[in-house]
This record gives sequence, C-alpha cells and structure tokens, in this order.
Amino acid sequence: MKILHTADWHLGKIVNSVHMTEEQDYILNELIAVIRKEQPDIIIIAGDLYDRSVPPKEAVELLNRVLTTLIVDLKIPVLAIAGNHDSPDRLDFGTQLFRPQQLYIKSKLDTDLKPIVINDEHGPIYFHLIPYVEPAEVRALFEDESIHSHHTAMAAIINKIKETNDMTERHIVIGHAFIAGGMESESEERLSMIGGSPYVDASLFQEFSYVALGHLHQAQRIKSDVVRYSGSILKYSFSEATHNKSVTIVDMKHDGKCNLSYIPLKARHDMQVVEGYFDDLVNDPIENNNDYLHISLLDNGQIIDPMNKLRKIYPNILRLERKSLTSSNSLIDLQKIRQQQTKSHTELFAQFYEEIKGEQIPETSMQHVEKIVQQLVTDERDE
Repeated sequence: MKILHTADWHLGKIVNSVHMTEEQDYILNELIAVIRKEQPDIIIIAGDLYDRSVPPKEAVELLNRVLTTLIVDLKIPVLAIAGNHDSPDRLDFGTQLFRPQQLYIKSKLDTDLKPIVINDEHGPIYFHLIPYVEPAEVRALFEDESIHSHHTAMAAIINKIKETNDMTERHIVIGHAFIAGGMESESEERLSMIGGSPYVDASLFQEFSYVALGHLHQAQRIKSDVVRYSGSILKYSFSEATHNKSVTIVDMKHDGKCNLSYIPLKARHDMQVVEGYFDDLVNDPIENNNDYLHISLLDNGQIIDPMNKLRKIYPNILRLERKSLTSSNSLIDLQKIRQQQTKSHTELFAQFYEEIKGEQIPETSMQHVEKIVQQLVTDERDE
C-alpha cells in the first residue's frame, strides 16, 4: 500500500499580520499535483487542519475544495485527525456522513478505539486515529486517576489498542503529539502541560508498522525511521527558514516493512532571514526579493525611514531590526521570555502567586487552579 503522509496545514494562519490563505491555496495545489503523479492509495493528514478553533470562511472553503478534489475527483481515501489548534466539535460535524465517501475524520477520542481497516492485495491494514487530547480528557474517559501527563494518557490509549488488536498484523498510528526528542520551532503552540509534561516517549510505538505524526513543523524521524513527523506544508515562522518542507511517501510491504521517500513542496514565496548593510541591500538586491523576509541591518549609524525604502525593493518584508543595537540586556530578556514559554499555565500562575504573596501557593488552591485552567483550555478548543 502506498500512503501519503502530511500534517499541519494550519489553514487560516496569519504570520506577522499577513494572511497566508493565498500561499496555502498555492501549496495545496502543488500537493494535489504531487498526489496526481504519485497516485497514493491512502492520504493521512495528522492534525491541525486549521490554525484556530474558529477559522475564517476562506480557510473553510479552501479545505472543502481540497478534500472534495481528493475524495470525489481522485477517489482517494483520506484519514484525518484533530490537532491542538482544531476545534473537535467543528471537525466532528458530518463525520458519519462522510465515511461512505471514504473521508475519515477523527476529532474526539472514544473508549472503543476501533481502527479504520483498509485492505490492499496482502490483506488488512489497521489505522488507529488518535486526535489531540488533554490528559484530563483521557483520565475522565478511561476513569483512571493515574493519568496526569501526555505520556501516561498516550500510554493508556496504546495499551487499550494492544489489548483489543492482534499486533502481529500491520498497524499504523495517526497521532498529534510532542514526541520526546523532536526538534520544535517557534511556530508550534506548546501543548498544555496541566498536571505534567507535554512529552510522549517514542518507545510506546515499538509494535506499530508506521507512526504518522503531526504537531512539530520540521520533517523528522524520532528514534526510528517509521516514527515520523511529516512537517508543515509551509514555513510559518522565521525559525523555520532553514526547513525543507515536504510530504512523506510510505510504501508498506506485506510484512509491515516500510520504504520511505520524501517529495519537496516549493512555496510561491519562501521565508528568509537576511543580514546586511542598508546600502548593500539597496544597491545589490538579493535573489528572490519577493520572498517573506526578516532583515537584520548591520549598520551603526542613523538611517532615515529604512522600512519604506527597503519595501520598494523587498515588498514582503515582515520584520526589520537593527542587529548592532541589540544589547546584551535584551538578549537576557529574550532568554527569560523563552524560559517562561516552556512553563505550563499553572506553573506560571504559581510563580505569579509567589511573587505577589511572597509564599508558595497552597496545594488545595493549586488543585482548584488546575481545574479552572483545564476548563478554560477545553472551552477555548470548543469555541
């Protein structure tokens, strides 16, 4: 069976106040051209179809158009899951109606965890669709008070799958999670860490033939070639400027062994970080000057209205900075900000409480805070 693995479309994304819908339309047309050429038997979309729970209508129309092309015109089954940016309720609409057309969307976890079974000439392949879920949701669903982290939540799900399936067959997991050891970028929204770590250990997936992951935007393997992030379809921050965007082709054999290949996706406008002196950038423009640019000027002296002057040559500048004016203090401040970004909502509240009150927050109060934050996270995803 030939499988195309993609993820993290983030339709409706805004990057530095620029709506990316036209760029996404372009790259998805490129993806459809790849699909027409490769003719896969199955297409996997491993979460974050949209960038936010209430996507703009242009994003909804784009997704509708692409899925219609894949399902109706090309007649290729599509298996998709909700990511942490998607609204489970919105993606759940119509899922039972779509199944006869072989569009399988899993937005909410249920206790039976029945796989989608699709046959090739060698027999069945079992696809286990695991949408993004918070540990608290899995704890309530399985009535297991020991579940307090993303790892223990995923372990409970995987154990349930193993209990109810013959693992000597060919099994594929489709998931949206942060697998420990993966390389992240600034454009990923960190997963909630309420009550525990956001990381999942890759050892949970040893018995599966392939693990199709979404969430991290850089295409990469995690400890094994068959535990893999396909990466996002576009660069969504300048931290991704050096990434090579692609889709993964999985050729699965009769014994579950996989041959992998990667097909690059070339955006209409690339994303670059450029350093240089103002006069050099004006008098000797870089190639591909229509790309989305983060320009860092090396000049020490005063420059009058550099942005407007540069925009005449580089119309898609998204960020301009003076590198020589960046002080060591601002670098220290940036490091502090990044440290804060790694903390969970509850850890940030506990830190704030301690700074204001001069003492640690009581455990009983912390439990109330965790419940409130969990409810807010759930409400936000359901909006």
